[in-house]
Amino acid sequence: MTDAIEPAELPVLLVVEDDEGLQRQLKWAYDGYRVVAAHDRAAAIEALRQYEPAVVTLDLGLPPDPDGTSEGFATLAELLRLKPDTKIIVASGHGARESALKAISLGAYDFYRKPLDIDELGLIVARAFHLHDIESENRRLEANGGSAVLGSIITAAPEMLKVAKTIERVANADVSVMLLGASGTGKELLARAVHDSSGRAKHEFVAINCAAIPENLLEAELFGYERGAFTGAVKTNPGKIELAQGGTLFLDEVGDIPLPLQVKLLRFLQERVIERIGGRVPIAVDTRIVCATHQDLDAMIAAGGFREDLYYRLAEIVVKIPSLAERHGDAVLLARHFANRFARELNAKVHGLSNEALAAIDAHPWPGNVRELENRIKRAVIMADGKTVSAEDLDLPNPAGGGEEQAAINLRAAREVADRRAIRSAMSRTDNNISGAAKLLGISRPTLYDLIKQYQLQA
Repeated sequence: MTDAIEPAELPVLLVVEDDEGLQRQLKWAYDGYRVVAAHDRAAAIEALRQYEPAVVTLDLGLPPDPDGTSEGFATLAELLRLKPDTKIIVASGHGARESALKAISLGAYDFYRKPLDIDELGLIVARAFHLHDIESENRRLEANGGSAVLGSIITAAPEMLKVAKTIERVANADVSVMLLGASGTGKELLARAVHDSSGRAKHEFVAINCAAIPENLLEAELFGYERGAFTGAVKTNPGKIELAQGGTLFLDEVGDIPLPLQVKLLRFLQERVIERIGGRVPIAVDTRIVCATHQDLDAMIAAGGFREDLYYRLAEIVVKIPSLAERHGDAVLLARHFANRFARELNAKVHGLSNEALAAIDAHPWPGNVRELENRIKRAVIMADGKTVSAEDLDLPNPAGGGEEQAAINLRAAREVADRRAIRSAMSRTDNNISGAAKLLGISRPTLYDLIKQYQLQA
């Protein structure tokens, strides 16, 4: 890694490139940034820890694999793990479209081809810095209160805000999207968000749970059938793919589609035509596919239970949804929302959650995710005898210990992560009351105000 000599107040641009001539060319071209260069993965990680750049340009052809992309993708994943808000712009001359889709699915901001066009890359870099500034401001405004994103998703967690921004970005790309997450994380809600944020929003959103329909009926549900195709087929019925014409079809639990039907679905994705059961005329259909699963499709492919070619058609963009336990502070925000809603609908005498209930909710790991939380709150509101829902009403154990913190980029960042998590949790539990949050944290109000200002947790 070469040391930068530009003024420290300039925004830092990290250039990960093993060609020293190109390093010098980029340093000369970007006089508006503090350019720091790294020639391999280890140097890039060292520079990320030291300078915490907002934007990185990354050549996927890094040593020891300069003619391939494996080391570049490994570097991309590691940089984003350490600093998820970094805008990484990747470059490669190897399989441009495939590399672009894979890079974006892994979290890259943008992609450009070699040979390098300095002016074109300069525009991409400038947009990346601008977007990073906007997102930083949005986090500053949103971090303390929790808000609805994508229309209806309640969150204040950076992990979920990142998912929301990814969905906003890919919604209009008209590519197939695969949502990966545990049961109860809100995959159908996010699939609807993809549809509602796209140009297809004025057309139908059709959902089908592939695990809930018997194998012998699933083909008819998806592709439809002609009159007389089988016993009981007294009239022609269009399938879900046709019903979603111009719109979006959401295939939940796509891993449960049987192998013979996977072949027919693959043909539709390749040719955009279907044939109903008993039909002979191909029908052209313009339907976007969004799918979801909690299963390990890589393992299923290796075991022969899922077609690899179908996977790549369905997973042009992959979005991984964090569990509720990974969305620090969101359990309390969601619990308040559900408690207010169910109180209006089911038990008007309930006016909220007790402090003990909030503490228990904050400490519980929520293995069933948002679905478990919603069901527990609903049951507790119905059964509550008092004006507030108690920890006993929720049938939750007393709060105890938390998990380990995620690896941070450096010691300063580790302290900030711990402070932000504790403050966000305290503010959620006290409904954004400064005095109550300070008391929970064991600090004075002025100290809490200083920390909120330091970490830009509110406007």
